[in-house]
Amino acid sequence: MRARACVPYFIAGLQIAAPAAFLGAMIGEFTGAERGLGVLTIRVMRDLDVPGTWSIATVASAVTILAYLALGALGRRLAAPPALILAPPQAARVRRGWLSGPALLIVSLLLWQGAMDLFGLNNFFAKRPGDVWAFLVTVPEAAANRATLAKAFGQTMILTVPGYLAGLALGAGLAALISLRPRLAQVILPPSIALRSIPIVTTAPLFVLALGRGATGTITIVAVMIFFPTLVACLNGLRQTPGQVLDVFATYAASPWVRLRHAQVPAMLPAFFAAARMAVPAAALAATVTEWLATGIGMGSLMALSYSTSAYGMLWSAVALLSLTAVLAYVAVERLERAVLRVYGPEQLAR
Repeated sequence: MRARACVPYFIAGLQIAAPAAFLGAMIGEFTGAERGLGVLTIRVMRDLDVPGTWSIATVASAVTILAYLALGALGRRLAAPPALILAPPQAARVRRGWLSGPALLIVSLLLWQGAMDLFGLNNFFAKRPGDVWAFLVTVPEAAANRATLAKAFGQTMILTVPGYLAGLALGAGLAALISLRPRLAQVILPPSIALRSIPIVTTAPLFVLALGRGATGTITIVAVMIFFPTLVACLNGLRQTPGQVLDVFATYAASPWVRLRHAQVPAMLPAFFAAARMAVPAAALAATVTEWLATGIGMGSLMALSYSTSAYGMLWSAVALLSLTAVLAYVAVERLERAVLRVYGPEQLAR
């Protein structure tokens, strides 16, 4: 029963992953492959070949749109009707996982140290947790190092957070709009998939060129990276509203807006918060890549400069800080989800 119930969310995950997988393969090819669209992208960008750049973007979009549609068709064949789950609020018992909060941080540090030691990586290039601690706390230049890192971190976060929230709001809002006007899906989904599938290394400079090197460009890029997974997850969450509940609203001739507000949105909340958790690292990635390629400020620029000057202590400190921030943000979203579901969907809390 549980396996059948998870099928729609599994298909939604595959649909979200389709453009991400294609994008990931292209980015992987940037780092030294001999052939592929990623290698071709570097060549056409280096030669300022605008038609070639748009041709690659068109191919990437077409492939991922076809994959998205094919997975959607598969999901419709496999999906079972949404289950009707009704439980009084006091019956919901939250089972907390052991890998959360401090435990997750400790495990991450152990894996970090263990991986470096297992492969015998040189300490000059591959810093351990102790090296990062020394760089930020114990060495004579620690205060200056912390100041540099804090300045870059503040520049990144002040743009990442608004972009993250805007992407979530846009994705959830478009999902609700499609639920009210289903025909809009044919207009909204294709450009959404295309925006997600075009490599950020090509779109970031274009967005910054169009919107400027200020806050607007970076916030827009972060929002674009976030809204597509949110849109897909929320659409599938809205579709999981039990038919019996919708029948009750139809019996009373409730308007689509009333049905959306009182039935579909509560059913969508777990999917929305799942998207919000997944979006945490994606937001940081979008912001730092934009800073690296276009704006020249923030953590992305600092990491690129540190790498080019072999300042690996600063590079690993920046990576550790961003990773810690992502973990804390993930846990914060998870706690917010539990608080919201206790009020609006206690029967959907994990047992």
